[in-house]
Amino acid sequence: MEIFEALILGLLQGLTEFLPVSSSGHIAIGKEMLGIESSGDLMLEVVLHCATVLATIVVFRKQIWDLLCQLFRFKYNDGTDYILKIGVSMIPVFVVGVFFKDAVTALFSSFIVVGIALMVTALLLFLSDSGLLAARRANCDTAKPEPRNGISWWQAICIGIGQAVAVIPGLSRSGTTISTGLLCGVKRQDVAQFSFLMVLVPILGEAFLDLVGGQFSSSSIGVAPLLAGFASAFVSGLFACKAMIALVKRAKLKWFAAYCAVVGLGVIFYCCF
Repeated sequence: MEIFEALILGLLQGLTEFLPVSSSGHIAIGKEMLGIESSGDLMLEVVLHCATVLATIVVFRKQIWDLLCQLFRFKYNDGTDYILKIGVSMIPVFVVGVFFKDAVTALFSSFIVVGIALMVTALLLFLSDSGLLAARRANCDTAKPEPRNGISWWQAICIGIGQAVAVIPGLSRSGTTISTGLLCGVKRQDVAQFSFLMVLVPILGEAFLDLVGGQFSSSSIGVAPLLAGFASAFVSGLFACKAMIALVKRAKLKWFAAYCAVVGLGVIFYCCF
């Protein structure tokens, strides 16, 4: 792999990991356009994911530090409540990773799945930003007490189910989890942070399992492309993470819905014709 190819894929990963347009889908599109095999060497993909994890940690460093400080007070407080809800949200993706990993991996070999999943992402984003549902959430907010940390236990598990479904290539993880949270009544100022923090452990856990399982021993990618891809994904991820937080609060997801619909249709057209 050339350095410029790693830079392009890193840029795609960094931007699309946080923007609701599917990083896996865009990586698949980028590999198709660059003529890179979609499966095989996992090293670059894991490095790019680690770069976006680091970007998340940098952006939310104050919140993460505060949560850890509260956790080690060894009593049930807002910090331990939030961390436990993140833990609950990871149960569905854990189940998928343990029992359905081979089935999910097989989906990455089908390019048309990416197009269909992007269309589903567009629908979810459109629904989560619709005025009708916003009014419905407002009515629910007046009737129910505010849950601790802005997210209830059932909302956490629903967002977790969204994350588990989003392992399908082309289905945006951030778009699906944020849309699921909004549709479940989570406020905009709360859902983006929860969505980005809940993915840290699964990504790092998967990278660790691949490492100890010897998945990287046969990697053919050189150090320079890996470093270039990491830097590109990290820098673009910092920008995209901050931008996405602001966009969610301002209800600007419909534009991404339109983008996903256009790209999804383009992928389907490419596969069919």
